[in-house]
Amino acid sequence: MAVTVVSKEEMLKQKGVKLEPGPWVTLDQSRINAFADCTEDHQFIHIDQEKAAQTPFGGTIAHGFLTLSMLVKMCEDSGVIPENIVMGINYGFNKVRFLAPVRAGKRVRAHVEMLDVEEKEGNRLLITQGITVEIEGEETPALVAEWLSMVVVA
Repeated sequence: MAVTVVSKEEMLKQKGVKLEPGPWVTLDQSRINAFADCTEDHQFIHIDQEKAAQTPFGGTIAHGFLTLSMLVKMCEDSGVIPENIVMGINYGFNKVRFLAPVRAGKRVRAHVEMLDVEEKEGNRLLITQGITVEIEGEETPALVAEWLSMVVVA
């Protein structure tokens, strides 16, 4: 699915719209190791395959924050945005819950629902998206979140 550009007025009507799932992204061991190095989170369940195999996970797992940080990638090629964007910024999260571990090598993708689009002073829109990150072949999602974005339009 491609990004759909709509008028500001149409953007304000997006509440409740469910978007097509984003592309699959593989969270392989090299990506997990690189994230561990960047964040200095070298807990064995993420980087030591032999030791992690002895845990209930049966092997290494991605950091929850790695999965969360991949939302940008998982959501970049789909969605609805207003025309005449000057800039957009991450505004935060109302809620984030990590429900299931993502084992190294698994693929994940985001499902997005537009929960709210609110007009703010200064040509800004506060967009609240409900995110569910699916793990391929698994029933329980990796995470659920309410993601806030602030968009400035001309």
